[in-house]
Amino acid sequence: MALKGNRYLVVTDISYFMDQVAERGGIACLKTAGSGVALDQQAAEVEYAADPSGKYPVGLLLDDMVDKELTRTHLNFQKIEYQKGSKVALLRDGWVVTNMLEGTGVVPVGGTVAYVGYSGLLTNDDNSEVNPVVGRFESSRDEDGYVKVYVKLPK
Repeated sequence: MALKGNRYLVVTDISYFMDQVAERGGIACLKTAGSGVALDQQAAEVEYAADPSGKYPVGLLLDDMVDKELTRTHLNFQKIEYQKGSKVALLRDGWVVTNMLEGTGVVPVGGTVAYVGYSGLLTNDDNSEVNPVVGRFESSRDEDGYVKVYVKLPK
């Protein structure tokens, strides 16, 4: 579980598709942009970027993306799972409690800037040439590894 129930969602976006398995709570970056409004174009796609350098962060992933054989089972509606290749809900403005932090060495302090690191994980590494700013940490890491983070995109 990468997101706890404590959250305040001001602005969410459902304009993008995601074609990879992903756990909710990380920052999705733009993979390909659609044309025009692109509300229902498969070309408007986001990903958890292996390297965020030069990528445009779009929002924090609010749902799990899974790859299931849907002829034998169904998606878990209680966990809000979506089949990969479907549209995703992204948080663009608001705060959440997540454990999607880059490594155990990340020690966020309340009020410090939050950056997107590798594979959509949050970091406090201030190498802004590589890691784009996505918001700020509102707390330090608790005993379970969770932290409150305020996301404000676009920056």
